[in-house]
Amino acid sequence: MSHLDPEIDSLKNTLLEMLELVTSQLVKCKEATFNADADLAKEVISMEKRVNSLELAIDKRCENILALYNPVATDLRFVLAAFKISNDLERIGDNAEGIANFLFDVMEKAEDDMIEKFKLNMMYDVAISMLHDMEEAMENEDTKLARKIFKKDDQLNENNKNASKIAADLIQKYPNKIKLILKLFSIVRKLERVGDLTKNVGEELIFHIEAKVLKHKKDQKKKKK
Repeated sequence: MSHLDPEIDSLKNTLLEMLELVTSQLVKCKEATFNADADLAKEVISMEKRVNSLELAIDKRCENILALYNPVATDLRFVLAAFKISNDLERIGDNAEGIANFLFDVMEKAEDDMIEKFKLNMMYDVAISMLHDMEEAMENEDTKLARKIFKKDDQLNENNKNASKIAADLIQKYPNKIKLILKLFSIVRKLERVGDLTKNVGEELIFHIEAKVLKHKKDQKKKKK
């Protein structure tokens, strides 16, 4: 074992800790959404400070590894990926905090019809399962599992496309619940963004393990056509 190995292991463990924390935030957001739970919303907001401090700790550790150990090959790719992954995880935490702020601002229980039309159960479950899959993929360096989250992200994107029309229809049906409906619409948007950011983490993990850059490949294919 080289002197670098414990540093890499420690960095990986901190990334996993951060991933677990933002997953916990999203799980609490789901419960707070369906139960109009102000205490849980507050808890999610307070957890954001810990998420931010972990991002700073990871960035500092990455800088130290680059400066002191001169990593190469897979170790270098992991450190470079860790910089980006920590930023994506912090932004997931930001989106969870945003959801909690919406909930705290409009602490009103939504009608079952609204929850069903926006498919919020599905969106929360898919987003949370993506984070759980990402944690397992990172822990086991499993690129096959990391790729599975890409299809799950498609579900969130598809539901997000329909959200504007659903919101308009619900506002017509419940004209006295406009603020609540807009809150739910905003939650859909943020859950879709959580999916995108989790997909980014998967792409960085694949870059680290396989030395493949996946970002922008779709755009490049479109240009060739």
